[in-house]
Amino acid sequence: MTESVPEPTGTGEGDVPRPEGVAAEGTGAAPAAATPAPAAPAAVAPASEAAPAGGPVRRDWRGGRPFWGGLLVTLGGAEILFTLWAPLPVLLHIGMAGLAGYLVPVVMVLCGLLILFNPAQRLFYSVLAVLASLASWVTSNLGGFLMGMLLGVVGACLTFGWLPDQPLRRGRQRREDRRAERRAAAGAGAAGV
Repeated sequence: MTESVPEPTGTGEGDVPRPEGVAAEGTGAAPAAATPAPAAPAAVAPASEAAPAGGPVRRDWRGGRPFWGGLLVTLGGAEILFTLWAPLPVLLHIGMAGLAGYLVPVVMVLCGLLILFNPAQRLFYSVLAVLASLASWVTSNLGGFLMGMLLGVVGACLTFGWLPDQPLRRGRQRREDRRAERRAAAGAGAAGV
């Protein structure tokens, strides 16, 4: 007497999924009770209901991280670097110049980029960014003539204070509700045509 071994369903590219209870070919076993065929997949939404190319996807990416804080820290570090390379006749190098003058703004730029692309560690990066921003006062032309240092400190503070998964404020919630109602009305109007 031969035992029928169940075959995996739908594991390869050419495999055809079989309903449960149907024996493999050549085993001589009778098929079990017929099972209904699976339902057809849901219809794909028409192109008019699809999200615009640059809209919600970019907003969702930007909303899921401390975007403005990371951007300000990056811009602050870049501004300090540019003041170091500026062809100005008077460049101030108060205190440690040289390697530290270049290292501090590079750390700021890296912290800003890491805040944007790794928001899970935002607290560590924001503390490091505020320390580097304050250190730029001594090492890099008075903090990039004060502008880069202020951008870095404000960006680091925004990042430190950012909290994920907060409920929407009342005004923003009303706007989102109105936007959803308009989409639903446009979808109903397109379905009726």
